[in-house]
Amino acid sequence: MRVVVPDESSGVLGEAWRRCVGTGRFELALRRDYQESLALVQKEIGFRHIRGHGLLSDGVGVHRPFEYQGVPHVRYAFTYVDQVIDAYLELGIEPFLELGFMPEAMASGDETVFWWRGNITPPRSWEDWASLVRATIGHLVDRYGAERVRGWPIEVWNEPNLKEFWAGADETAYHRLYEVTANAVKEVDPGLQVGGPALSPGADDWLPRFAEFVSRRSVPIDFVSKHAYTSGPAQHVPFGTYQNLKPANGLLEQFATPRRLLAGTALEGLPVHITEFNSSYRPDNPIHDTAFHAAYLAPVVAAAGDLVDSFSYWTFCDVFEELGVPTTPLHGGFGLLTHRQIKKPVFHLYAFMARMGDQVLHRDESCLVTRDPGGRVTVLAWGDRKLSVPLGRAGAAFYVRSSVSEQKGNVFAAWGEMGRPMSLRPKQLETLRDLAEPTRTHGRLAATGGRADVDLFLEPHEVTLVEISPVERDDTPPWWDDERLYG
Repeated sequence: MRVVVPDESSGVLGEAWRRCVGTGRFELALRRDYQESLALVQKEIGFRHIRGHGLLSDGVGVHRPFEYQGVPHVRYAFTYVDQVIDAYLELGIEPFLELGFMPEAMASGDETVFWWRGNITPPRSWEDWASLVRATIGHLVDRYGAERVRGWPIEVWNEPNLKEFWAGADETAYHRLYEVTANAVKEVDPGLQVGGPALSPGADDWLPRFAEFVSRRSVPIDFVSKHAYTSGPAQHVPFGTYQNLKPANGLLEQFATPRRLLAGTALEGLPVHITEFNSSYRPDNPIHDTAFHAAYLAPVVAAAGDLVDSFSYWTFCDVFEELGVPTTPLHGGFGLLTHRQIKKPVFHLYAFMARMGDQVLHRDESCLVTRDPGGRVTVLAWGDRKLSVPLGRAGAAFYVRSSVSEQKGNVFAAWGEMGRPMSLRPKQLETLRDLAEPTRTHGRLAATGGRADVDLFLEPHEVTLVEISPVERDDTPPWWDDERLYG
């Protein structure tokens, strides 16, 4: 059955899909490979904010205790903070700040997470923690200006419902951490945005209790945050993990949870940010590198803007060391890009979204159709579709179709056929970069009554973008004769 795409817009696509993207720990942004990867992502996609862990961990060097003449002191140093944020701003992206983890000298215990040992324990002194928060946020306001920093959401900690990220998953202790932190942020500037609780999936019961706590204590809160993943228990192998995935619409159900659970509470109506989402929560699951992954996430990326204010893909590149330094170029990392800027199929899903118009004409279980102010119609499809699209008064249209699938733009398959080399030689790297690009075809569509038919038949796990531009006039001269080209 052919779907007749309406001529009138049904809404605005919006930017929730690219309002934020995830990253590895904060100081990784000092690396050349990281900055080159982010420059490429910004050129072809253009995310607005970036969020990662470890701003206050010892690797960034903000909290610097010392002793002088027998008296203990603390110096707050922002050498790395300034370099990282300056690099972000130069690349057209702004921070989404996550406050964590605990500096070792302030920590109440020695429990850590990740290969790089982020301390997950509460502070020994809440007053010292508040001072650290005020100093850090105050420095950002002084350096970048209050008006700009008011646009940088400030999230308190990461997944405190998990004992791996917050000692004992102590809910009461997290409430205290949130209260002390939020008040310290607002002491710097009442206009700054602060929020939480950055919950992992499966902890939705925290949300109503969090709402009751901040309401009862009159604690500042400007947004609510949580995370979403659809993978099951991990089946470990050396340097890798396999997991079963739930249907992709489970992500949309998780996105919808905060507004449903907070209806009728003091937090009803606040912005909701999904500050991490992906299929698997493991940075060593090969599913992230596959063509399947792009097709799996396509309906989520196309529709989730109706449910939340932002949903942050975790992460933009594989420069990421939670489990240590990766051992192969494709190792199941979260990134849209591998090390050395090889594009994965899911990169192209986002790059396709970036080329779409802002007027939504049609959306269903297999495609999204938009139009831009110049009349260009774009079709993002992840399933077969026959469409009749509006072209205005034009009698014809020019189209370009870009696709990734099991056979097209699938660097994971190409690397496997290459023998899965652990260390790429320059020629192999160049070859994989070339093979990672989408295949592109083009042609002309005839229009009848201001409409053109577009028939899309997709290969397994294909995601395709069709860009249809009305041909308003034809400047072909009368003496042009294609049949005479070859004599």
